[in-house]
Amino acid sequence: MQKIKMTTPLVEMDGDEMTRVLWAMIKDELIHPFVELNTEYYDLGLVERERTKDKVTFDSAYATKKYGVAVKCATITPNRQRVEEYNLSEMWKSPNGTIRAILDGTVFRAPILIDSIRPAVRNWKAPITIARHAYGDVYKATEYRVPTQGKAELVFTDKDGNETFRETVYDFECPGVLQSQYNKDNSIRSFAHACFQYAIDTKQDLWFSTKDTISKQYDQTFKLIFQEIYEASYKEKFEELGIEYFYTLIDDAVARVIRSEGGFIWACKNYDGDVMSDMVSTAFGSLAMMTSVLVAPDGTTEYEAAHGTVTRHYYRYLKGETTSTNPMATIFAWSGALRKRGQLDGLGDLVDFADKLEAACLQTLNDGIMTKDLVGLVVPGTQVTSVNSLEFLKAIRERLEAALA
Repeated sequence: MQKIKMTTPLVEMDGDEMTRVLWAMIKDELIHPFVELNTEYYDLGLVERERTKDKVTFDSAYATKKYGVAVKCATITPNRQRVEEYNLSEMWKSPNGTIRAILDGTVFRAPILIDSIRPAVRNWKAPITIARHAYGDVYKATEYRVPTQGKAELVFTDKDGNETFRETVYDFECPGVLQSQYNKDNSIRSFAHACFQYAIDTKQDLWFSTKDTISKQYDQTFKLIFQEIYEASYKEKFEELGIEYFYTLIDDAVARVIRSEGGFIWACKNYDGDVMSDMVSTAFGSLAMMTSVLVAPDGTTEYEAAHGTVTRHYYRYLKGETTSTNPMATIFAWSGALRKRGQLDGLGDLVDFADKLEAACLQTLNDGIMTKDLVGLVVPGTQVTSVNSLEFLKAIRERLEAALA
């Protein structure tokens, strides 16, 4: 079989632990045999981030801006335990956070659905896509452990050195904790545009939720900017397509989501999106079946799995044990990136390959061949065969070869 050729490279960001192992297996079994892969490679594994003092993360983000498409493996965001385990000189920041900030992107996460796994919420019939504003909030907050009695104040000094705002946050009568977070109008605007454009591209309703009744400046700013941009730039197109933009409070949105049939985009602030994407993915079946796409205002796109590095399986792998780690979301990250590269470069064969790769994955699962994490989730009476990761990839390859032939 003649390999499919690529012209422009896509950016490849390798990662950590078990997902790094799967990354190599996926390329060996499902990509290299069929595609003359052209990537600009960056190793975002924690060892290389330490060696380069995290420069490699910044380099990969700027390369993504240059080439327009990237595919990323899951990476470790170190805590104190990881600092000791990897003998790090610093508690390096989340690579995802760094890349999101540089690209000014919005994260869209959606579940991969198969016939034999029904959502925990029985009335959900179609995927719910979480759009997460990937900037600011608690992830960029300044924090302070208050050691004693004292007064905490919020102060703003303008660019000319004039103090234009000062307000007491709290008069501490005992030790406590203090946090200050921020956001920017231009980032919120990018978020809004990305959400409206994605809704139009996918022809889905867009829901947006905050808590503006409590946060009368911070959250209300999000609400007002979304409404302004919708009225000025997207209302006519939404009405033409017969789709809806809907705003409600975050607590009301949660209730409505649970009662819904799915099939819409739910836009959330950074922390809300982080939490709700895990809730939605688990309710649909498994975080290992959740795709994640970072979309920048200029169309730059980065694909990854929504889950982490599967540390528990990695420790077993290091002992020589065989693991049944689910590679679906990582495969779909590769297929998404290859499809996007093919669309941008006018490579129909590459787009077709990405489509057939995803179809082969779904066919394998619908044939009852799956990793252990999914076996307990299938509809009772479904005939399933539990396999390890490599066996699962080989079963997908068998179906992919048949489709390509």
